[in-house]
Amino acid sequence: MKLDKYSRCIFSAEDAFDSIYKTQKNKSTYLITSTEDYTNANNLLGYEALVNYNELDISIQEFDKKQQEEWFMPKYYKDLDIAAYILDLCKTQEELERCGEELLLYQDKNLFNLLRYLLYLVNTMTQHKIIWGVGRGSSVSSYVLFKLRVHRINSITYNLDVKEFLR
Repeated sequence: MKLDKYSRCIFSAEDAFDSIYKTQKNKSTYLITSTEDYTNANNLLGYEALVNYNELDISIQEFDKKQQEEWFMPKYYKDLDIAAYILDLCKTQEELERCGEELLLYQDKNLFNLLRYLLYLVNTMTQHKIIWGVGRGSSVSSYVLFKLRVHRINSITYNLDVKEFLR
């Protein structure tokens, strides 16, 4: 298996077969590069179970945007003004300034949809009493993620630089 520039997994017919029969994953997630392997694999399975690999004629940024549009997320979260939501959570001027600075970085990287999805995920896990970690890695340097309860490390208290996370 190898990855293309969009981080999609490319399988040989043999690797796809092994994985399909061992894990019973959704067969439509397997990309096959060889047209002959693709045809033979579908003939053996008796139906069109595998997806033929096609090079995409779009930028990585366009690909990411398209993938984000397909995330399952209720309409409330998709339409949420995430910046206003986060700023409303701030209680002090220091929190407002830090969140404002970080939100500009998130906006520059076109990550507001990700923030909406993280809020939806945290709310869903909370509602279903699912426990998640305290936080790890560079993500704990983001005060915005702290305010969304993605992690429990207050980056202002520990003077952590968000640029460690959003490089």
